[in-house]
Amino acid sequence: MKRKKSTVKEKMKVIWENRAQILEGVKNYVFTQESIEVIAQQRYNVCLTCKHLDITGINCAVEGTQPCCGDCGCSLKFKTRSLSSECPKGKWEALLNSEEEDEILSKL
Repeated sequence: MKRKKSTVKEKMKVIWENRAQILEGVKNYVFTQESIEVIAQQRYNVCLTCKHLDITGINCAVEGTQPCCGDCGCSLKFKTRSLSSECPKGKWEALLNSEEEDEILSKL
């Protein structure tokens, strides 16, 4: 099923609301740590079996960031590395709570 095309305003709102998780995922992508890479690979393997996997980028919140989750629009290279993020379909859980996430964000 194709997701309703979001407006730029709607996409920006979602990105702003999730900025902490996005920044955490970007940080963990740029400054790799073996333990986080193991978790990211495990999560991505789950995503590979999901019907919402978007390889083409048609449902990505930001153009050109595929593969992404066709349900939430997040780039999987960042979302799978954000330990405070969870799969919107419940296929994998967040490993950090909001306080731990805030602590990480304050160090960025």
